[in-house]
Amino acid sequence: MITLGFVYVLAGLTFALFALLGAMDRSNPKRLGNAAFWGLLALSMLGGGYLGDFGNGLLVLALVAIAGTGQIGRAPSGDITADVQAERAAKHGPFLLFVALIIPAAALAGTFLFKWLPGLADPKQATLISLALGVLIALAVGMARLKPPLLLPAQQGRRLLDSVGWAAILPQMLASLGAVFALAGVGEVVGDLIGTAIPQGSLFGAVLAFALGMALFTMVMGNAFAAFPVMLAAVGMPLLIKQYGGDPAVVAAIGMLAGFCGTLMTPMAANFNLVPAALLELKNPYGVIKAQIGTALPLLAVNIVFIWIFAF
Repeated sequence: MITLGFVYVLAGLTFALFALLGAMDRSNPKRLGNAAFWGLLALSMLGGGYLGDFGNGLLVLALVAIAGTGQIGRAPSGDITADVQAERAAKHGPFLLFVALIIPAAALAGTFLFKWLPGLADPKQATLISLALGVLIALAVGMARLKPPLLLPAQQGRRLLDSVGWAAILPQMLASLGAVFALAGVGEVVGDLIGTAIPQGSLFGAVLAFALGMALFTMVMGNAFAAFPVMLAAVGMPLLIKQYGGDPAVVAAIGMLAGFCGTLMTPMAANFNLVPAALLELKNPYGVIKAQIGTALPLLAVNIVFIWIFAF
């Protein structure tokens, strides 16, 4: 049976290859920092289960130290010129789109296939496993048709990650922080603080505190999934569901949407807001966020009203 361990091994080997290629890139003055960063990430994927809590904690601190001291950077050369990109896009455009679509198609198909055919893969992780298999299939199809040099996909992938830098793993770090907060009882502490600010018996006040808390915690932590256990323990479960009898499905679902409104307005959600700006080489690294605020605030207001109307 294929388990999530397959995805970890695949990711670990990929990061290990990026680290090796980065160390060999003498045109990059920060090649050793890049190699150390991606190498440690590879170690966490391949051997994190054997390092223990203390060892993994030291590894995370090392990653933070490397990134925090500015030891990660991209090489000044090696980019493919815009003319070459345009020529290749005109020649292979439809095929490149087909290759890109293989990944979501494989993820969707595998999610249903693995559930219909038990025993092939862990059904709880069917989507992630299918996504990883889709990447391998797309890579194989692209290599077979385009016939690039063997290491070219790895080189370009490594250059892409070097451009993004530490922001590439920020969502995982913040999601882990959310789990730590939940285990440490931060939700109960936040609940006590919010409880003093909500008027006694005010249903709308509780809804407002929950939705705004989801958005604000998401802005701080960069991930609505990290904010959710904190705010559900603080306000959602004790007040909205238990005290006022709200529908748990509506409270949870629309509460997550309120959190996603915070995602649109924070640089901590690096994979959504900073990475696109870096890849598109925008002059303002926060340009994506500025463009999204006008959409996020009205959506947050609508989600607040929807919880108030449909959950009770």
